[in-house]
Amino acid sequence: MANEILSVVEKVNAAFAAGDVEAFLTQCADDVVFTMVGHQRVEGKAAIRKWMANSPSEPPKFSVQSVIATQDRVVCYGDMTMTEADGTGSYEYCDVYRIENGKVKELRAYVIKIGSVGDVW
Repeated sequence: MANEILSVVEKVNAAFAAGDVEAFLTQCADDVVFTMVGHQRVEGKAAIRKWMANSPSEPPKFSVQSVIATQDRVVCYGDMTMTEADGTGSYEYCDVYRIENGKVKELRAYVIKIGSVGDVW
């Protein structure tokens, strides 16, 4: 089971790296919920397609540092860079997936810009 859900997440990551929204959506359930924590919650493939149409044309460049899987959940985290109006921004991310019947049912993405938060301690 873990290999099956890991395969789904690998395909999702490949789609994100290629900037291919439709390839991402083929891995999703029709009623998928995509939450960019602190920013946006989008429900359903049509709404996600419309929302992602407003994304930057250049996909982010990212690396996966670790992937952890259970029966129906996958946590994937790493770092990425995105082109911004004033140059390139560096980020760290953590994506939490819930997989149901071989499709992404829920994706919660935590994305933090490096240097955007002051000293926490």
